[in-house]
Amino acid sequence: MLASSTPLSLLFFLLLLPTPSLLANDIVTTDPSVIGVELHGSPLSHLLQDPGSGHLYLGGVDNLYQLTSDLELISHVRTGPYLDSPDCLPPIIPQDCPSATPTHNHNKLLLMEVGQGAEPGNLIICGSLYQGICEKRSLSNISQLIYQTSNPVDTQYVAANDPRVSTVAVVITTENRQEGGGILRLMLVGRGYTSKGPGDIPPITTRRLFPVVPPRRAFSQEEELGKLVVGSYSEYNNHFVKVVPHGDYVYFLFSRRDMWHKKEYRTYASRLCISDRSFYSYVEVPLLCQGGYNLAQGAWLGNHSGKPALFVVMAAGQASTPVATSRSALCVYGMAQLDAMLRRAQELCYTEGGRGSSGHEEAYIEYAVSSKCLKLPKISLSEYTCGGEHTPNPIASAVPLQATPTFTSTTQLTAVTTATEAGHTISFLGDREGYLHKVLVHSDWSGDLYGSVLVDRGSPVSADLLLDESQRHIYVLTNSRLSKVPVSSCERQTDCQSCLTVRDPYCGWCVLEGRCSRKHQCQRHVQPNHWLWSFEPTNQCVTVQSLQPANQSKDEQTQVTLSVAQLPALTEVESLSCVFGRLPPQAAIVVGTSITCQSPAPELLPPMPTGSDHMILPVSLMFGHVIITRGNMTFYDCGAVSRLNQSSQCLACVSSVWRCNWCPLDQLCTHNHTCPNQHIILNQRVRPAVCLTVCLSDEAQYECVVEIEGVQFSLSAAVEKRHDNTHTFTCSPKISPANVCFLFYPVLLYDCSAGQSDCSQCRAVPEEYGCVWCPGGPSPSCVSVLPVSGPLEGGVLVTIIGSNLGMRYQDVVGGVTVAGVQCLAQPEGYQISTRVVCELQPSGKQREGPVLVTVGTTPPGRSTQIFTYQDPQLLDLVPDKGPVSGGTRLTIRGRQLLTGQPSDLSAFLGPQPCYIVEEVTDTQLVCQTGSSNQTGGVTVRILFGKAERTVPSVTFHYLNDPIITDATPAESFYAGGRVIMVTGRNLDVVQQPIISVWVEPLEIQRVKRKRRLALLTAKQQLVFNSTMTTVSEHCSVLSSSQMSCPTPTVTPDVKVKGVWFQLDNVRVHYETIKGKRFTYYPNPVLFPLNQEGPYRFKPGGVIAVEGQDLTRAMSRQEVMARLGDQECEVKTLDNTHLYCEPPEIQPKSVDDSNELPSLKVVMGNLQVDLGLVQYDSNSLLSPVPLAAQIGLGAGAAVIILSVLVVILMYRRKSKQALRDYKKVLLQLETLEINVGDQCRKEFTDLMTEMMDLSSDVGGPGLPLLDYRTYAERVFFPGQQTALLARQLDLPESRRQTVEQGLQQLNNLLNNRLFLTRFIHTLEAQQGFSQRDRGYVASLLTMALHDKLEYFTEVMKSLLQDLVQQYVAKNPKLMLRRTETVVEKMLTNWMSICLYSFLKEVAGEPLYMLYRAIKYQVDKGPVDAVTGKAKRTLNDSHLLREDIDYCAMTLMVLVKNGVEVQPCPVKVLDTDTITQVKDKILDQVYRGAPFSQRPAADSLDLEWRSGQAGHLTLSDDDVTAVVQGRWKQINTLQHYKVPDGATVALIPRSQSSGGVGVNQVFQTGEKTPMLEGEEEEGLRLWHLVKSSEDPEIPKHRKSSMRERERAKAIPEIYLTRLLSMKGTLQKFVDDVFVAILSTKRPPPIAVRFFFDFLDDMAEKHGIDDPETVHIWKTNSLPLRFWVNILKNPQFVLDVQVTDSIDAVLSVIAQTFIDSCTTSEHKVGRDSPVNKLLYAREIPRYKQLVERYYSDIHSAASGCYQEMNSTLTELSGMNSLVALHELYKYINKYYDQIIMSLEEDSSGQKMQLAYRLQQVAALVENKVTDL
Repeated sequence: MLASSTPLSLLFFLLLLPTPSLLANDIVTTDPSVIGVELHGSPLSHLLQDPGSGHLYLGGVDNLYQLTSDLELISHVRTGPYLDSPDCLPPIIPQDCPSATPTHNHNKLLLMEVGQGAEPGNLIICGSLYQGICEKRSLSNISQLIYQTSNPVDTQYVAANDPRVSTVAVVITTENRQEGGGILRLMLVGRGYTSKGPGDIPPITTRRLFPVVPPRRAFSQEEELGKLVVGSYSEYNNHFVKVVPHGDYVYFLFSRRDMWHKKEYRTYASRLCISDRSFYSYVEVPLLCQGGYNLAQGAWLGNHSGKPALFVVMAAGQASTPVATSRSALCVYGMAQLDAMLRRAQELCYTEGGRGSSGHEEAYIEYAVSSKCLKLPKISLSEYTCGGEHTPNPIASAVPLQATPTFTSTTQLTAVTTATEAGHTISFLGDREGYLHKVLVHSDWSGDLYGSVLVDRGSPVSADLLLDESQRHIYVLTNSRLSKVPVSSCERQTDCQSCLTVRDPYCGWCVLEGRCSRKHQCQRHVQPNHWLWSFEPTNQCVTVQSLQPANQSKDEQTQVTLSVAQLPALTEVESLSCVFGRLPPQAAIVVGTSITCQSPAPELLPPMPTGSDHMILPVSLMFGHVIITRGNMTFYDCGAVSRLNQSSQCLACVSSVWRCNWCPLDQLCTHNHTCPNQHIILNQRVRPAVCLTVCLSDEAQYECVVEIEGVQFSLSAAVEKRHDNTHTFTCSPKISPANVCFLFYPVLLYDCSAGQSDCSQCRAVPEEYGCVWCPGGPSPSCVSVLPVSGPLEGGVLVTIIGSNLGMRYQDVVGGVTVAGVQCLAQPEGYQISTRVVCELQPSGKQREGPVLVTVGTTPPGRSTQIFTYQDPQLLDLVPDKGPVSGGTRLTIRGRQLLTGQPSDLSAFLGPQPCYIVEEVTDTQLVCQTGSSNQTGGVTVRILFGKAERTVPSVTFHYLNDPIITDATPAESFYAGGRVIMVTGRNLDVVQQPIISVWVEPLEIQRVKRKRRLALLTAKQQLVFNSTMTTVSEHCSVLSSSQMSCPTPTVTPDVKVKGVWFQLDNVRVHYETIKGKRFTYYPNPVLFPLNQEGPYRFKPGGVIAVEGQDLTRAMSRQEVMARLGDQECEVKTLDNTHLYCEPPEIQPKSVDDSNELPSLKVVMGNLQVDLGLVQYDSNSLLSPVPLAAQIGLGAGAAVIILSVLVVILMYRRKSKQALRDYKKVLLQLETLEINVGDQCRKEFTDLMTEMMDLSSDVGGPGLPLLDYRTYAERVFFPGQQTALLARQLDLPESRRQTVEQGLQQLNNLLNNRLFLTRFIHTLEAQQGFSQRDRGYVASLLTMALHDKLEYFTEVMKSLLQDLVQQYVAKNPKLMLRRTETVVEKMLTNWMSICLYSFLKEVAGEPLYMLYRAIKYQVDKGPVDAVTGKAKRTLNDSHLLREDIDYCAMTLMVLVKNGVEVQPCPVKVLDTDTITQVKDKILDQVYRGAPFSQRPAADSLDLEWRSGQAGHLTLSDDDVTAVVQGRWKQINTLQHYKVPDGATVALIPRSQSSGGVGVNQVFQTGEKTPMLEGEEEEGLRLWHLVKSSEDPEIPKHRKSSMRERERAKAIPEIYLTRLLSMKGTLQKFVDDVFVAILSTKRPPPIAVRFFFDFLDDMAEKHGIDDPETVHIWKTNSLPLRFWVNILKNPQFVLDVQVTDSIDAVLSVIAQTFIDSCTTSEHKVGRDSPVNKLLYAREIPRYKQLVERYYSDIHSAASGCYQEMNSTLTELSGMNSLVALHELYKYINKYYDQIIMSLEEDSSGQKMQLAYRLQQVAALVENKVTDL
């Protein structure tokens, strides 16, 4: 054993076995980014993640958990302990089971059962209690139990009842062959042998999950489902480790004693076909991991080098026992090799008697069963890949599959999972000590351990290691803890060197992005040198190898060349730049690995550091703002070399390490090689030099130049050379000669009287100057004293300024008193004669007096100022809290705060200083808090010198810094004022939060762009310089978690560089909050309402304002519009329009200069005046006077009259037809414009409603019918029983025979000749009605649905016959109706082919149109009896009477989980109770399909008021109003239900069911009761009584109605229709465009069929384009799309009421009109719907024509493409369809037989005979067989 003091890293190293791939320098880390959660239920055994929701499920002892992916608890369930015993069978009854004790429930299985279709999935949980029974729980909330059996039978015991015995399972889905098709969901379970409890459960069993139809049970082991039969359960005690599905097989991994060979324990892998219910395919092979590792501990099916492989962690067993030792390894087995071994074992056992080519036994029968290897034909395995009854089983291979360990460890490995990163395979291994090891698996199967993380010390890692969906974290389960461990720490490495040093296969340095990242995150990772993989030892960071020149003078500019290794290649348009220090970037020229830049201009270089002759500037090579690499360059200053060595400038210069030269005549040290005056002494490195010898010659003449106060005096100089070779110069005032040498040397001149103003100063001058003072010494004088006050405790310094204050400091010691108190003179600060500084001493009490200074025996000097001793007091402070980072401005109030000098004052918060920021007054001091290292209360102290004062009984509290978690929105416009809502924590601790914007003028930007500016370093988000400025606004704190900040105004001529929040000393940059920048956009533009004059407005409408970019940085809620002195409510805002609703009455103007109000729109700080608004004068008079009413009536009459005149003119002459048609259009256009405002307002409301809806529609919100229901509704419209769901109604004794006969009929139908003769014969029969034709066509469609190719061919063949018929008659009439079988076949064929187009393209706009119509219709009253509505497009369904109605909101109590929440629902007071129920259901089940919500008549509406007031409302009850023979249906008005009332929908009690009117107006009822329902002789009515006279016969009633409608429609009604039309226009357009747009390729079926029609026209010589247009129209728009438009319930799961149907009929008719070729003209007799869409139809016609021509000109749809796209759909009940078809065969049997026998080809094929066989089988028909 190793000593316990061994370091952990060393210990780990020593423990590793010497596998060649191990790293010697591996270091164990504890990753700080690991998060974990402690849980009950130790040991936790199973972990599972739902890939859909990301939820985690954990099973342990007695506990079950559901967590989020971030380890937050969602749900927790206790599963034990309960009374149990492994010896007893459940249910446990204590008296029957004395051994029962409270027993812990160990989780044995935790699996997910994926749902089918709309069915949600389940969580399967099996425990060790009650013989291992299982239960199902909800995936969304595990506390919700879905299935559990309280009385299990013995076939339902699944898991091992012993905690130590393993159980594994997998859920599989296969075809349900035995039970009539569909799917079969099963669970394959592998479990070890348990000595107690039922001992006959095989090692592998199959359990039923779905379907479970009684008497079958969930989890039951049924005989037909299969199991692994064994001869001895105890001998074959498999210890299962893992089960995985792969391809068509399931693989089990387990260890057990080798019963065939050496009786040693081995690990096996076995395989089973998923579809094999009899276990004929079972085969197993031993797995050998070299090195004696024989017991599998954990496994994972992963990928290695792109191929599937099984990663298994194996441990060495202890002697011949199943006990694992700590010695373990990872071995990897390729699935291809494993399958080859298993296949070989099968092959040998099937065909070679189990013996290999060498004659040795290589395969045998395992599990002691009576079977043996055989010698079957060689092709047996290929014919029976999954075995058969005759094949031997279960097979075992005697030859093991071998593998060399990839990694070995001396700590027992317990778990493994793998990931693939950038093509590399990485294994994560868990061990018994709680470590997670990371191993890179190479392509040769060797492994490299590159890291280990301590997850949970001393706790074994569970075998369930999971990678999350993003592959970025790994979930590690230990005994009582779940940890989330990042797979790598790339992002924590901030520079290249640390990134490459980390040696992590996930990490690499992304050079041009300057970050450590995973390969796929680096944009250019595929290019060389762009991403440097950290695991590649040869990879090195981009480095500057050399820099030439390395140093240069700061006074010159030169080219600098950097030699850079491993430089990544750039594109032609990209470039690098060099940055010297913090200077602007310079463009760099790249040639190979050399980069050349210009060094900075001398004037740009920063100043030389004080005391230094050089500076080192970093040279950064940058790409954009990313530093790629950097080197250093030295800039030197020769001038500074000499300045720093005044005594020997020349020597210092020439001996400098820099290339400096000396100019002796100029006394100049320079980098130049020439001097201004000839002579130069070069640097010693160039040539050794001696200073001054150059000019000192005997012949030379010298001159002394003396410069005094800027004036130069020349003196002649005599030189004398001495013996020691020194020279002495003597200067005398003589004229100097002409040719001289100049030597510069400093000379000191002095004046005794300068500055020595008194005796003390004069006598203090140094003796060598020989200055004397004339006799007579005056007394000291004190001119000023600072400060003039001090604290009682003294301790502040007092400065006295005066004269004659002594010659030295000792003269004044003991001679200074302040207000009569001694003041100690200080040597520091004393100046001879003029200044004395002394320290104030305590006075004991408040006093005042002058300052006295005594020097020697002279009289003392007295100050004129009076000094006061004061006692300052602190009273209070505000605020009393602030963030720990400081920055809070504290205001401290007190008395006599101006005590001492301001410099004596200092403030402290506990030990931290508080910086005084404003001028202190006598009563107030303001200071700014510094940062603190901890939170909590601190005392506030003020020091006056050494005197301390505290604020009594008040402490300042340091609180946690504010944190911002969100700030929205992230955009503003230049004018600012947009409110940013900031959320976070501790925001209220901030005294003055500020939002700041950092801007830079655009001119500066342009200059910098020319210089290729880049940001200096990757870390510096903001680079401050002098050209940048900030603009700020104060924020308002709303609460501790919220504040609002108006954006500052910035001018358009600046660029925004950054936005941040300043929270006292905490600065939060906007980018750091959510990772995105804050953007400023140009201001939105609003256009004036009118260019000239005021805008005319009709009350009741909305004002539409046009603009640009209105929503780019603004939302509707933030905009405010004011009209005069009142608000104009903003209804809708889009990018180009703002709609606002003004008050009904014209507001007053706020501008004195104008009476009319103006419309002003306010967006933040932006205020725009859009001009004056004038209400139409007639609307201003309220109520309307009689005169106005007459005027209105006359006006309306004039309009009607003019319309009539136009119509009469239209009929007069055909020449004027076109002109008159345009006039009618003009009249309509005028009407439309008049309702325009109303439309806009309606449309605005509708769009607001639809916005909420469109968010639902994208996903599950579109209630599209499944294909089966869709097909049923289209094939068999109006049929009550679903044909597709029906079963054959036959006695069991006949079923098999009939089915056989129907199968033969099916074969006959697949004969084209039979099918065409069959159809033609039926159509020739008199009694074969049009309905029969359609029915037979749909039955054929069903019968041939799985052979659509053949169906299409037959249809084409029949259509060719049809074309032949019509060409002879009138070709334009072809396909006009559905009169033949083939025409209905064509309808069905189109429906099948266009389903996916409906699903993907047209379904959504169709649903939006339906919802828009429903919303609009429901906003107005709808008569429940007649179905007429106030809002409609259909004039025959228009409710013409003016009904007084009121919109109201009901609060509906809706149960949401356990809570009951009120939900507001808008209804009308005139709605019947059923209508109210429908509206409530519409709102509550808004996103749900109609079929899934309860019917209105199954619920009662209950009005609740107060505590006990419950009233059930119904359409008809004893309170209903009866007048004569009329009975009115009850409404909310009738019950006087108030606005805002609370109601609830409750299930209808059985007892309450009277007939009542509820049964008449069912939720799904489409047709309202137009004829009065007789009820006790009474007629029902809702809003209007039917005016029809019962005496008039029915057939005449309708004709009278027509004549009534033929009269001119009053304008008011046409206006209503136009208003509805205008509101719905966008949605109608969207549907038509979706159907007829060729922007996306049209459906292949349409192209295919249109090509077929073109071919037919060409073949028959039809060159009239109109005919082909009509064919195409009849085959697609009129045959399919009109049907869908009129019946959206064919495609969508919705309810189409009569009022909605009326609107859809008009839209469908418009679509029909758009597809016709005839010119669309309107006149007096035109139907109203044609008038409504008169202006749009020409536009729609163009759409249709372009659609046809685009398809015609496109490449023709190839036949193979068509075949490949024909929808494959299984599950159609073709037997029922065949049986129905046979009824027609039976009906016309003789005619069909005769027709078949007449045909010669039919005779050859014996078609009649085969049909007779069918008849014999289906109904025992005796024939002439």
